[in-house]
Amino acid sequence: MGICSLSVLDGRYRHYTEALRDVFSEYGLIKSRVRVETQWLKFLLFEMKLDRTDEGLLACIDRISDMFDSESALAVKAIEAETNHDVKAVEYYIKQQLIDGGYERIKEWVHFACTSEDINNTAYGLMLKAGRNHIVPLIRAVQEKLEKMALANKHVPMMARTHGQPATPTTVGKEMINFAWRIRMETDTLETLPVFGKINGASGNFNAHHFVLPDIDWISASERFLRHYLELEPVLYTTQINPYNHLSAILHAMVRLAAVFIDLDRDMWGYISHGYFSQKLKDGEVGSSTMPHKVNPIDFENSEGNMGLAISMMDHMAVKLLISRFQRDLSDSTVLRNIGALFGYFVIGLKSTRKGMDKLAVNEAIIQKDLADNLELLAEPIQTAMRLHGESRPYEKLKELTRGRKISREDLTAFIDNLESLPAPLKNRIAGMQTAEYVGLAEKLVEQYFSASEKPE
Repeated sequence: MGICSLSVLDGRYRHYTEALRDVFSEYGLIKSRVRVETQWLKFLLFEMKLDRTDEGLLACIDRISDMFDSESALAVKAIEAETNHDVKAVEYYIKQQLIDGGYERIKEWVHFACTSEDINNTAYGLMLKAGRNHIVPLIRAVQEKLEKMALANKHVPMMARTHGQPATPTTVGKEMINFAWRIRMETDTLETLPVFGKINGASGNFNAHHFVLPDIDWISASERFLRHYLELEPVLYTTQINPYNHLSAILHAMVRLAAVFIDLDRDMWGYISHGYFSQKLKDGEVGSSTMPHKVNPIDFENSEGNMGLAISMMDHMAVKLLISRFQRDLSDSTVLRNIGALFGYFVIGLKSTRKGMDKLAVNEAIIQKDLADNLELLAEPIQTAMRLHGESRPYEKLKELTRGRKISREDLTAFIDNLESLPAPLKNRIAGMQTAEYVGLAEKLVEQYFSASEKPE
C-alpha cells in the first residue's frame, strides 16, 4: 500500500500524517458535507419549525451524521458515479436514509434553498478547524521543548554569529527562547483567527429563501445557524462562493510559522555542524552509506524541506482562493481539495523538528573553547568603555587591533595598558575579563520570558 503511493503523504511519511486522513481525505470531506446538510435540516425543522417534528425524526437525522463511516462514504460515491455531482450525491444519500427511517415526507427539506457552495464552504470550514486543532498541540510541543532547553541553559554562554562570523556572546538559553517567543506569538495569532462560513444561496442574496418564505429574516437565521449549529462565524457579503479571506489569513499565519521553523531548523543544523550540539546516537542507525563516522542532522533537513513545500502550497492557496471570476468559477474547487496536502507537509515538518530537538545535547566544552579562542569579541565592550571615558578614536583603535585577526591575552593587556583615559579599576576589570562573562542580560531575558507565564515542567 505505502510503497505504491503516489505521494509521500500516504507513503513514506504515512505514520506522520495518519491522524489527518479522517479530516482531509475524500471520506473526511463527504462526512463534513453530511454534517452540514443534517445540521441545516435540523435547523429548518426544529428551530425554524417549517414542518412537524418528533423525537424519532431528530434521532434519525442525528444517526445519519453520527453513524457516518467509510462504508457510508462509499455509498455516497456510488451515487456520485450516477449523478456526476458530489454534493448532489450527498443530498440523495441523506434522502434515502430518511426514507429508510420512515420519514420520506420531509426529504425535500434536505438541501433546501442551498447551492453546492453553501455546503462545501462550510464543510471546509469544519475541516479547517479540525486541522488547526490538530497542528496547534504539535506546535506547542516544540515551543515547550525550546522553553525547557532555555531554562536548563539560560546561564550557558555561547559565541554568537552574525554574517556567520564570531560575534558578541549570548547564551544557549537566550537563543532557544528567541525561537520559543516567535513560535508562541504566531501560534497565539493562529488560534484566535476566526473561520467564516456562508449559507446564502446561488448569488449570495438569499434569493430562493426569500422568494418562498419572505416573512422570515433569513439574514439573521443564517447567522444563527452558522454560529450555533456549526460554530463558524457568518460572512454575509459573498458571491456564490465564500471569499475565503479567513482561510487566507490562517494560511498566512501558518506560512509565518513554517518560516520560523525553517529558521530554527537551519540554526540547529549550524550549531550541530559547529559542534555546539551533539546528537544522541541510536543503535543500528546509519549516517552515511560510505562514511561510517557520520551522524547527520537529517531531522532538521527533513523539516526544512517539508516546510518549504508547505509554504509554496499555502502561498498559492492563500492568494488563489481570494480570486473568482464574477459570481463563481470552479478553479477554487480543485485547489481546495489539496488543503490536506499542505497540512500534511506542515505536520511532517513539525514532527521532524521535534524529533531532531529530542536528540540534542549541549556540548559545553566546544562552546567554551570557541569563546576562549576569540578574545577579539571583547573589542565591543572595550571600545564602548573608551567612548564613555573620552578616549580618542576608540572604534578605530580596536579595529586596528582586532579586525580580521586573532589576538592573544598579551595583545589585549598591552593595548589596555596604553589607554590613558580609562580608570585603573576599569582597566583591571577588562584585563581579567573572559569572553564567557560578556553575555549582557541574556539570562535575565530568559527569566523575564517566563515571568508572565508558567515555566514548563
